Formats: sequence, C-alpha cells, structure tokens
Amino acid sequence: MPGEMREILNQVVAAEKQAEANVIRRREETNATRSLLNTAKVMAENPVMLRLKELEALETIAGKVGHLTIHNGTGGLMNDIINLRD
Repeated sequence: MPGEMREILNQVVAAEKQAEANVIRRREETNATRSLLNTAKVMAENPVMLRLKELEALETIAGKVGHLTIHNGTGGLMNDIINLRD
C-alpha cells in the first residue's frame, strides 16, 4: 500500500475509534444522569433520606478539615429529625 493510502486508512481508523469512544462516553453520561434523577426522586419523596445524605456530606467535609463548628448543635439536629418524622 502506498504511504499516502496507509496514512488515509490510519486516519479513518482513528476517526472510527474516536467516534466509538464518544458513544461510550455519552452512554456513561446518560447513565450517570439517570442515576442522579432517580436519587433526586427518592430524596423528594423521603425527607429523612435527604437529611441522611446531608449528614453524609457533612461527614465527608468534616473529615477534610481540622476544625468544624456546628451552630445548630446536636439538640437542633435531633429536633430537625423529629420534625421530619411528624
């Protein structure tokens, strides 16, 4: 095969692989978005679940800082949880 034809064939193969990679990337993005939507629906229907996710986020943040002050306190936290149950 002449050099020019080989180069064109290589470009075609590279373009096809790039297109396949784009399809896979978009599929993964769609799945991630669908998962976020499902999570949002669960949280909208269940305020206690939403509060638990907030506490998980707070735990993650607290693990990354040296000092954390919570102004609501545990009493406020317990009142909030009780109010969610009522």
